[in-house]
Amino acid sequence: MPTDREFCLGIIGLGYVGLPLAVEFGKHLPTVGFDLNAARVAELRRGHDSTLEVGDDELASASHLSFTTEGSELSPCNVYIVAVPTPIDAAKRPDFRPLQGASRTVAQVLSPGDIVIYESTVYPGATEEVCVPLLEKGSGLTFNRDFFCGYSPERINPGDKEHRLPSIVKITSGSTPETAATVDRLYKTIITAGTFAASSIRVAEAAKVIENTQRDVNIALINELALIFDRLGIDTAEVLAAAGTKWNFLPFRPGLVGGHCIGVDPYYLTHKAQEVGYHPEMILAGRRINDHMGHYIASSLIKLMVRKGIDVAGSRILILGLTFKENCPDLRNTRVIDIIRELQDYGVMVDVYDPWVDQEEAKKEYGLTLLRQLPQQTYSGVVVAVAHRQFTAMRVEQLRDLCLERAVLYDVKGLFPKEVVDGRL
Repeated sequence: MPTDREFCLGIIGLGYVGLPLAVEFGKHLPTVGFDLNAARVAELRRGHDSTLEVGDDELASASHLSFTTEGSELSPCNVYIVAVPTPIDAAKRPDFRPLQGASRTVAQVLSPGDIVIYESTVYPGATEEVCVPLLEKGSGLTFNRDFFCGYSPERINPGDKEHRLPSIVKITSGSTPETAATVDRLYKTIITAGTFAASSIRVAEAAKVIENTQRDVNIALINELALIFDRLGIDTAEVLAAAGTKWNFLPFRPGLVGGHCIGVDPYYLTHKAQEVGYHPEMILAGRRINDHMGHYIASSLIKLMVRKGIDVAGSRILILGLTFKENCPDLRNTRVIDIIRELQDYGVMVDVYDPWVDQEEAKKEYGLTLLRQLPQQTYSGVVVAVAHRQFTAMRVEQLRDLCLERAVLYDVKGLFPKEVVDGRL
């Protein structure tokens, strides 16, 4: 098992999670960043990160970091950190293909004494049930005799420039007490906020998956309240402002729940719960509510158009924002797409403008051709779907200039006073 001075790291997956890890470790230790995406590796070699999580200067400061698409170039490493996506499939079941592929890649270069650490979000038990057998099969080595595993869940918040990797407490764990101590010591070299050593890999896995499940359920409660208050003719934002004057009222807001974590992670936990014979009612109820919000927003917009005497079929609507959150280019599991698809089902023509999004990625992921600049034409409706700083800086008059004389302005994010928009959550 490597000592501090002998660490040589291989980071598998160079996305929103893996690249910040690679850069931080690469400032101190020999580090190889691996990704299957040749274009991604090429841009990082040129010194630029298109996800905007790592600045060019910071990337250049990682003097011990190299990048590759060749699995064989990981062979000098003795600690492997797997940071690949763990999505869900069309039936909302865990999709382990990226994790399985990464495990097979590591298995080809695994040597006695090596440690494999997983950061991808999974259900409790997945590391040892899904990944370890692939490592053993591909390497011919025996778990906890020849090689060892750890789990240290990622806590990256895309687009957040305040809470960065070094300033977020890191949960660590290992498959043996010695491994756990080594994994914890390794992360302490880059995590200034400190670490929390979990008692087992399963505890660390569970801690990660409930972080986002808890947030998902809380947002679902507020979304359900928004649906109720809409029927009662009460402004949800006013209710929340009033309730928020109590010191222990939690400041959640209604909205779309997408992204790579909150809208996905609960399904990993519910999958495992059902596998062991327990049907999770509250978690799945929250998921149903949150998954419904895009359809609700679209139908609310259509109702407002009908009340204004606007012909729905053939009308044109502008959606401002496509990413799953503000001020980042991340399109993964964005629920804005639900609004778009629902409006298209009504026969509406939909234009989308998002200055943060890569045009080719939007086309590949969702089949959308985005506007490259704010349009000159006018619309029957404008939906402010994402609170990008470009949109928060706009005045309502600028939004109205995008509208026909009879049009609906819908504010998903509650950026503007209710008096100046036609609808909002």
